[in-house]
This record gives sequence, C-alpha cells and structure tokens, in this order.
Amino acid sequence: MFIYSLPLFFSEIGLASPLELLIILVALFVVLTISSPFTGEKLSSKLTLNNYLFGAWSGNVALSWVFWPFFLILNISLHVADTLAKMGSLTVSSWDDVHLMLLLPIVWWTIAIWRCSAHTYLRAWAGCARLVTMAVFFDYGLKLLIRIDYPRVFFGCEELLLDYGSCF
Repeated sequence: MFIYSLPLFFSEIGLASPLELLIILVALFVVLTISSPFTGEKLSSKLTLNNYLFGAWSGNVALSWVFWPFFLILNISLHVADTLAKMGSLTVSSWDDVHLMLLLPIVWWTIAIWRCSAHTYLRAWAGCARLVTMAVFFDYGLKLLIRIDYPRVFFGCEELLLDYGSCF
C-alpha cells in the first residue's frame, strides 16, 4: 500500500514526520481496539461464493476470511499499478482508472470488516483490521494529493507520449 506514496509524503510533501504519524497510528489503534465489539463465537465454515459475499456484507463471516483475501489482492493490484506507473509503462489516466475501479470493492471491504470485526478471538485483531481499512483510505488520499500536486515527481513523465499533459 504505502510503498511509493509514504516516502513521497515524508520527502516531498512533509506534512508530518514519521514519529508524528506513528503516534497517530498507535493512538488510533488503541481507540479502535477499545471500541471494537467482541463475541468470539464460532461461525460455520460452509460458504459458497454467493453466501460468502452476502455473509461478509451482513457480518456473518469470520474476520480473517474477510480481511486476508481482499487485503492480498488489493496490495498486489496497487503495487503493480504503482510500479508500472513509476516505470512509465502505465499512463496517468490508466493509473487513475485502476484506482477508481478498486474504490467500490474497497468500500465493500471496509463495511464487511467493520461488520465482521466481532467474529475474532482477540479484540486487537479487530482493531488492527479496522486500522488497516482506514489506512487504505489514507493511502488513497495521499495518491490523490500526489496525482494533483506532484505528478512529475511520481510518474515517469519523460516516457509518457500519449498522456504527457497529465504531468502538469
């Protein structure tokens, strides 16, 4: 998630230092852990794809089954899109399209995480999962800021022939 955007946040943008961001993350983790519900009940594991999607949306799936599959797919997708954009193989408009296509599944995933966070054995896992979903939106905000104010720093604008106007 933060492979390319966080170094730019600290070096080019400079709104916060790494220590300040760490303090905010720890405080937010504590608040989310304390406020997360806890039941610890065992859920059935007989799920098909249709039952899984609806069960996750309604909060009837274990937290680990909702968090990990989408987290891995999301991070791989964002890493590939950012790497291709940094190399100049992906245009700025295509990079925008990838992030826009992932936005609706991220909203679904966030709602599913918040609803399924009661189905874990430790409240800390629920707080961590909720913190990661909030970090995804922070990363999207950073990428929007980079796209609007710092495109020449992030994108390989020298190699973009068709979409060179987006680098200004």
